[in-house]
Amino acid sequence: MAFSSYPLTAFPASGARIPPYFHNTDHRQRCLAQLRSKHTGLEKYIFLNGLKERDPNLFYEVLLGNMLEIIPILYTPTVGDACSNYSHIWRRPEGLYVSIESKGHIRQILSTWPAGAAGRIAVVTDGSRILGLGDLGANGLPISIGKLDLYIAGAGIKPSTTVPICLDLGTNTEKYLNDPLYLGVRRRRPDTAEMDEFMKEFMTAMRDVFPQLLVQFEDFSTDNAFRYLDLFRNQYRCFNDDIQGTGSVVLSGFLNAARLASAAAGTPLSDQRILFFGAGSAGIGVAKQLTSFFTLLGLSEEEARQRIWTVDSKGLITADRKGLQEHKKYFARTDYQGPPLTSLVDIVKYVEPTALLGLSTIKNAFSEDVVRLMGSLNTRPIIFPLSNPVSLCELDYSDAIHWTNGSVIFASGSPYKPVEFEGRVYEPGQGNNMYIFPGIGLGAILSKARHVTDSMVEQASIALAGALTEDEQSADLIYPRLTRIRDISAKIALAVIRAAQKDNVDENTLFQNLSDEALLEYVRAKQWRPPSTHNVPRL
Repeated sequence: MAFSSYPLTAFPASGARIPPYFHNTDHRQRCLAQLRSKHTGLEKYIFLNGLKERDPNLFYEVLLGNMLEIIPILYTPTVGDACSNYSHIWRRPEGLYVSIESKGHIRQILSTWPAGAAGRIAVVTDGSRILGLGDLGANGLPISIGKLDLYIAGAGIKPSTTVPICLDLGTNTEKYLNDPLYLGVRRRRPDTAEMDEFMKEFMTAMRDVFPQLLVQFEDFSTDNAFRYLDLFRNQYRCFNDDIQGTGSVVLSGFLNAARLASAAAGTPLSDQRILFFGAGSAGIGVAKQLTSFFTLLGLSEEEARQRIWTVDSKGLITADRKGLQEHKKYFARTDYQGPPLTSLVDIVKYVEPTALLGLSTIKNAFSEDVVRLMGSLNTRPIIFPLSNPVSLCELDYSDAIHWTNGSVIFASGSPYKPVEFEGRVYEPGQGNNMYIFPGIGLGAILSKARHVTDSMVEQASIALAGALTEDEQSADLIYPRLTRIRDISAKIALAVIRAAQKDNVDENTLFQNLSDEALLEYVRAKQWRPPSTHNVPRL
């Protein structure tokens, strides 16, 4: 649809610089054409970055109208390339860097961000474990920027209330330390004591400068992800998306996948047996979240734990392994007495899982032998290769369909295209955290929750699982289509608000007397949308 025509005299300050018939065209379509003319994902990322600088409202209008096309550019998989190359493609200041060299003055650094007391959501990374790419140091900032763009697009968080932060704590990656264009501090990462001191000052300063802020931790190294979540979750309004967000979105998909698989096999839901390949912060975080699947069915925590097996680079994780990391002990098996199991095929034969989940960042780790074995053990095997980006995914969707003759129930972390097999088109599920974290953030912000509780995260999962339309259910989908993300986020926010009320952590008590219908309408009304003011471009 073209914009209306306006006489140039209506714009005396800029009319001479605008082509006479610009107003008879749709500038959004022009921007899309320019975007699509770029040949690589990184070029498209740079173009969108420039568009956001020139005209933020136009950027978000284009994003909201074309989310399936643009989200993979702003976030996974393209954001991985943007991070790896950030010191070389940097154009302008975009976020807030808080350096370890600023220790003792962090409050002053944070005070330079314009949001101030209006700040509502921050995404904070230290760049130590970006996606599956490792320690990228100060190059990790695009992760925080991209996640906040998804909060804005997916939940309607107002852009001016967002705070993208990279903690510049050094890097242990020699490539960046030796790069003359590297943007970060040139030192090794701090030891635990020094980092603890920094993080405590940082979180105290965050609350002082941004008193209403929700902090999302993103892409910290495994040990530190668990460490700082445990240290701060009961003191501050914060959560860790890699641990809680990933776990929540996978639980949601698994709730629907298990129903399909159990119905096909004629077995109880409680008979599910889950094998995790990958035991880092995301893997163990998801495993802990999936214990909720069993406890919601009435099983005890111990019974739930016994239905989950974990595998790392050394094989099946058992309690008798020497030097076992602390975060791996919870699911370490005590019921296996044989020689170490290191082959995934052998482990699948031993466990006989109904579900195989990958969070290993090992490309093609789920071989044809593994997948065919899963298919022979189950009427409808559940296989979730969740590692990001696509280049690190354990299994391609086309292979999963062909090796199971279409019986697989599949969800990946990155997007895949539908696959045609034997006359039928199969639509993949995507366990994208974008389904969950925008709604959790919106609900926590609106309820003014003092903390993000386990119940809030669990209820977000249940709300997402119940968001399928009849059409989506008939197509055997386990996640809704992402084009409905704003409506989905509103419903998740409602569930999060109610959970915060039940846990007595909400400080916005006005919502307690509203019906669900009235509260949902309020949530939708609070979702920000860019004003359509592009009859005249910003000059």
